[in-house]
Amino acid sequence: MKNISSVLLISALAFNQSCTTMKQTDIQQELPAPDPSLSSNPFMKKSKLQYEAPEFDKIKNEHFKPAFEYGLKQHEAEIIKIANNPAAPTFENTIVALEKSGEVLRRAQIVFSNLTSANTNPTLQALDEEYAPIFAAHSDKLYLNENLYKRIQSIKEDGLDSESKRLVQYYKQNFEIAGANLSAADKEKLKQLNQELASLSTQYSNKLLEARKQGGVFFSDAKELDGLSADEIAAAASDAKTAGQPGKYLLALQNTTQQPLLQNLKNRATREKLFKASWTRAEKGDANDTRSTIEQLAKLRLKKAQILGKKNFAEWKLQDQMAKTPEAATKLMNQIATPAVETAGREAKDIQDLIDQQKGGFKVEPWDWNFYAEQVRKAKFDLDESQIKPYFEITTVLEKGVFFAAEKFYGLTFKKRTDLPVYHPDVVTYEVFDHDGKSIAIYYLDFYTRDSKNGGAWMSNFVEQSYLLGTKPVIVNCYNYQKPAPGKPSLISYDDVSTIFHEFGHSIHGMFASQKYPSLSGTNVPRDFVEFPSQINEHWALDPVVLKNYAVHYETKQPIPQALVDKIKKASTFNQGYMTTELVSAAELDMDWHTVSNDSQFIPVLDFEKQSLASHGFNLATVPPRYHTPYFAHIWGGGYSAGYYAYLWSETLDNDAWEWISKNGGLTRENGDRFRKYILSVGNSVDLNQAFRDFTGHDPDIKPLLRNRGFIK
Repeated sequence: MKNISSVLLISALAFNQSCTTMKQTDIQQELPAPDPSLSSNPFMKKSKLQYEAPEFDKIKNEHFKPAFEYGLKQHEAEIIKIANNPAAPTFENTIVALEKSGEVLRRAQIVFSNLTSANTNPTLQALDEEYAPIFAAHSDKLYLNENLYKRIQSIKEDGLDSESKRLVQYYKQNFEIAGANLSAADKEKLKQLNQELASLSTQYSNKLLEARKQGGVFFSDAKELDGLSADEIAAAASDAKTAGQPGKYLLALQNTTQQPLLQNLKNRATREKLFKASWTRAEKGDANDTRSTIEQLAKLRLKKAQILGKKNFAEWKLQDQMAKTPEAATKLMNQIATPAVETAGREAKDIQDLIDQQKGGFKVEPWDWNFYAEQVRKAKFDLDESQIKPYFEITTVLEKGVFFAAEKFYGLTFKKRTDLPVYHPDVVTYEVFDHDGKSIAIYYLDFYTRDSKNGGAWMSNFVEQSYLLGTKPVIVNCYNYQKPAPGKPSLISYDDVSTIFHEFGHSIHGMFASQKYPSLSGTNVPRDFVEFPSQINEHWALDPVVLKNYAVHYETKQPIPQALVDKIKKASTFNQGYMTTELVSAAELDMDWHTVSNDSQFIPVLDFEKQSLASHGFNLATVPPRYHTPYFAHIWGGGYSAGYYAYLWSETLDNDAWEWISKNGGLTRENGDRFRKYILSVGNSVDLNQAFRDFTGHDPDIKPLLRNRGFIK
């Protein structure tokens, strides 16, 4: 996913999450002079590293608070100076001035956001909770400044180039969505709400991180881990030792409901224990229980939407998205849900039949699905996950798969860098070069899970591209793969391979950014478009030319046999009913939480989820949603509230565009250049619905998605 959650003011208008008012006389219009004690603070000036990459060898915990304090004062003064400028408002003295403002704050926040996601600690967590409401209030000083809004309203678009016109429209829309037209009394109410929401969201994220850390399961006997490889068992022993339990084995939790190891664990009691630990991680009635926080967030979001004149939060949130309305998003989800549930029902019968044939004597439960689905796959397609993994060594997948596809399709090349400082020893760095040999980006990669990292996988920018600011993209991809025991290879599943291709799709979207203004640059696009480039990049994982290049046995160095490739392709629609149902049920659950229009409709978290799933026909107890409400980080702490449908919306675009690419020659530089021109390099500087039409020649069609998942022929 694209990490859009933590930073409210990476650029002057990067996000529209909160708003408030201020007295014009409270802030001096002159910019504050830096305190001499800040001279050694790395955030006070541009980094001297290539492309202003963060100076992680200099950045310490104690640097953030002083940078925040100075950055807030500096930006407040800049906002007031722009708003109170006696000169007539122009594009340059208002819009461009805003785009250039907040330099110190932007630098500090963007690094802070990434560290609190990827390598946090108690000091950073405390700062996050302290400053979340402060940043929310600060954002309000921009969006609800009446003088500033009037200046923006008065700016004429005549004579502006197309990107500048788009930026004016973007500012007007964001100010209005944020509440610029509210009465003074309602602005004050909104101010308080936004600060409360920011605090609660940060509290939720911190609770969930600790719940995941504490939720891992310890086992005393290696026999309980029967089915895992020797390397996986060794890694579990190492993790237990690190956690202070030498002699035991620790299976840590990943972010999703289902845990990857469930497909291999032969001991049913072990599977049940691991699944239930995952499912209940954040509902134990302890300090890390997230349910009360969620209920408060949901109620306050509804209250905010109603102050802003909307009947529910989703209606407010989707105004600037491709879907526009919750009804449009729900219509798409419903079109997918029905065939998905029907297919999952048939898959459940296949699994139960296998259990019965083996005289198991039990009904399939969620913790059984992946274990027996793998056996069904073996029986139907003669495909064994253990046959596949030796061909997917993680660095080889990256360099000879993901990078190779990017070279063939776009002409990119990559050079490993060891001279740039990193925020954790596991992080590796590459420099990215365009087809003409010119350097275009710096790319960080952080593969392995740890207690200090949020669950899941994501892409973020450390520096965003902007011709106005003279910056090039500095990007990071974060994952949560199990780190192998020392000296052992990191072998991953095909699903994990797809995830690496997916997240790199976000990265390449950021690398190809070609905008003047940071607010419109790269991945600063609607959520239901931002997943399109990442999802389409997944298709290259099975391209014959690409696959043969990276799927090489880690010991024999032999390429993957064609017979095994054929099996993978034949099995590509296997278990799609299950995987689609867990995705669409989570998306419908998200939308239900955010289309509540009356407080009386809120009931306790677990009851609400049960009611929501039943109302949409998700009646297969064996297929739980991908994210259970208490740990649905995307929507309570990750910026995807009322937006998890975006994966399905974007996948509709992705499969339709992929059919066009496939019918027009596939992996060619001509197709890559076309996709770059119309999709990857436009940022949010054009109408994105029109951008899709420009690429494919037609409006999006859902049928390619249904075909890809095997629901229709």
